[in-house]
Amino acid sequence: MPRSRQSRSKTLAQKALAYGVPGIQVDGNDMLATYAAAQEAIDRARSGGGPTMIENVTYRLEVHSTSDDPKRYRSDEEVQQWQKRDPLPRFQNYLAGKGLLSDEQIQALEQEIQNEIKEALERTEEQMKKLSAEPTAIFEHTYAELPPYLEAQKDTFARELAQGEETHG
Repeated sequence: MPRSRQSRSKTLAQKALAYGVPGIQVDGNDMLATYAAAQEAIDRARSGGGPTMIENVTYRLEVHSTSDDPKRYRSDEEVQQWQKRDPLPRFQNYLAGKGLLSDEQIQALEQEIQNEIKEALERTEEQMKKLSAEPTAIFEHTYAELPPYLEAQKDTFARELAQGEETHG
């Protein structure tokens, strides 16, 4: 849903004023502008000036989910305009223009990233195999100490699993 239908404020950064904190609106597709805004907010916070709300104006190029049909609410032309502002190629072009990044370096970095993603996916799939053998593991790694109501749910779940094994095993 467009922001204009969610709020009468022209920007989300304006809403910070209602909470007594500074608000900054920045081009969220400009990595240097985003960095500068974040650095300003960090400096303010570290010097005792309190929080800052940063509104990064950007665009979601991909669909929300597999059931989303963005053609219902945006045109191909709109998406194409925003693709031209994609932050990664935009920053790559900036760095290349400054002589700080070559096409070969970009390709090497992209290959390195693809390898990292592949390795992370393999580790995740291996972990999922281990966890699928232990269904009660869904209760782990969220709290340092499981709250009593979740402990009760875990116990109930374990009993139901055991009963199912007795019935079907």
